Amino acid sequence: MAKNKGKGGKNRKRGKNEGDGDEKRELVYKDDGQEYAQVTQMLGEGRCHAMCIDGITRQCHIPGKLYKKVWIATGDIILLSLREYQDGKSDIIMKYMPAEARLLKAYGELPENMRLNHEELDGLSDDGYVQFED
Repeated sequence: MAKNKGKGGKNRKRGKNEGDGDEKRELVYKDDGQEYAQVTQMLGEGRCHAMCIDGITRQCHIPGKLYKKVWIATGDIILLSLREYQDGKSDIIMKYMPAEARLLKAYGELPENMRLNHEELDGLSDDGYVQFED
């Protein structure tokens, strides 16, 4: 019987990282028909709920090019493409990295009262409870 001399099958190829994300990318701003949003709840099946800057909560669809390649979690800042025919639904265009989200907030694209997922609050312990001094 012949010995297999290959390094593995399709499951090995699936685990390779094509882009590590360490490289700098250009900051993308919103255009007409697009909106910034923060993920409030993950629903499964490539969907999530997101609170948009305009105050509307929309159900978002994660497209195939992002699904299982860009991990989206609750609290992440995303860019949405709004649907003209359905106001309550939208499609995710991209996810902003924490440094990019800080830059958007500094440039005034995001409101000042929006709490980014990666920010540390003063006076809170690691488990989220307020610490009082004696």
